[in-house]
Amino acid sequence: MRIVFGIALALLVSPAAAETLIERGAYLVNSVMVCNNCHTPRGPQGLDMTRALSGGQTFDEPAFKVTGSNITPDKDTGIGNWSDVELKHFLVSGIRPNGSAVAPIMPTVFYTVLTERDLDALTAYLRSVPAVHHETPAPEYKVALKPEMPTYAGKQATEAELSDQLARGRYLLTIAHCLECHTPEGPSVVHDFAGGSGKGGRTFRGPWGESVSANITSDPAAGLGQWSDNEIKRAITQGIARDGHKLKPPMAYAGYATMSPQDLDAIIAFVRTLPP
Repeated sequence: MRIVFGIALALLVSPAAAETLIERGAYLVNSVMVCNNCHTPRGPQGLDMTRALSGGQTFDEPAFKVTGSNITPDKDTGIGNWSDVELKHFLVSGIRPNGSAVAPIMPTVFYTVLTERDLDALTAYLRSVPAVHHETPAPEYKVALKPEMPTYAGKQATEAELSDQLARGRYLLTIAHCLECHTPEGPSVVHDFAGGSGKGGRTFRGPWGESVSANITSDPAAGLGQWSDNEIKRAITQGIARDGHKLKPPMAYAGYATMSPQDLDAIIAFVRTLPP
């Protein structure tokens, strides 16, 4: 009887409850939010994971020139001296403990939706990674940057909301900051979230050469309207388009390949709802 009761109780325990904060944080950092894509050094062979999260790619944009910072717990060059409260505040505000604002290439405005548990998980995981002493260049701001509020961002989500597939897909698409890259820029170097969320068309240059973000709306011709779920999933996780051609970075296909099937299904279900 005790064995049967124990099995029944185990079945009632949700995966989230069974997952530790560090495990959840690792999943978010390395898969959904692909933090390594910007914060880990990149060489000709790809990301150098021996120096994971110690500072990465330089982005030289019309509005700024910044390098992905060291987010390991190194006390001199990383976030080792930040308190948990300071780190969580930074993630949702973009304001460092010294009061300075981060460049918008760091998608903290998308992170405004992060649940309290996920903020705790990110903090716990970043505290647990090996500290790497690596100083990154100071940011250079070329023009005054205007604040933005992306579609679907701005309000903290709750764990209860994420039990609904579409709400979970919206949440994951937001913290994965998909619309940062897949929305064109309008006047004054800001995104056209009002008129073009998901429309694509942004150009990215790096070791891979040049790539242009795709239209991920439900438009049947320019977007994903005619793609099957499996074709979208293959593009996200393997970097292979519907017609079979290989897609380029900076999409972090290897990171997305480790996402859970349930989360991939939720993202695809929500992408289907993006207005064409």
